[in-house]
Amino acid sequence: MLVTYCSDYQEMSGNAASMVLEEIQKKPELLLCAATGSSPEGLYGELAATASRKPDLFNRLRILKLDEWGGVPENHPVTCEYFIQNKILKPLRIPPDRYISFSSDPESLELESGRIRSRILSEGPIDICILGLGKNGHLGLNEPAPGLEPYSHVTALADTSLEHSMIASLEHKPSYGLTLGIQEILSSGKIIMLVAGKGKKEVAEKLMEGKISTQLPASFLWLHPHVECLVDSEMLR
Repeated sequence: MLVTYCSDYQEMSGNAASMVLEEIQKKPELLLCAATGSSPEGLYGELAATASRKPDLFNRLRILKLDEWGGVPENHPVTCEYFIQNKILKPLRIPPDRYISFSSDPESLELESGRIRSRILSEGPIDICILGLGKNGHLGLNEPAPGLEPYSHVTALADTSLEHSMIASLEHKPSYGLTLGIQEILSSGKIIMLVAGKGKKEVAEKLMEGKISTQLPASFLWLHPHVECLVDSEMLR
């Protein structure tokens, strides 16, 4: 893992955007796995600004949603779907046929997980995976546990995740999560981890120790040969 400490959130977002744009120029049809939340939001804003100037650059880009809050209506503003539609798909003009997404409230959870796994097998591998660092060290919605699932699956949400800013306003919290598995994430060609936000100093320091544990799922990124970890240094103060 190559760790770069950025002076602030804006620099972190700009550096991440430069990395993504460089890869898109090399491979216009690449598959980008997108995390949601405040950590990558600045990156997506940078991509949207580029799209307003050079819309053709994204004419073949494909997007894969990393995870989703389960049991919440898909059009609800707290869903990952709503975030991706408004922060990525619409600004970059990505049509439905170039988007792979978990449903937030599927009829069959197991069939939905299997559907995403099959699409990754047929349309992957992931070229770039954008990740944020959870306050409890989760990766996607792969929560700290005695063991981690390799492929797309349904997951019980940790109490820390239920306090996430995206769903903090909900009276009735999500009853489960849907997420890519650790193996699918680690099979990505390149991973960009963005570390930003309040309350993450302690988990960021633990990650930097380089010790791998299922109790800190993000630590498995140390096993991947091409991880760019960009840290907003203001978070550490």
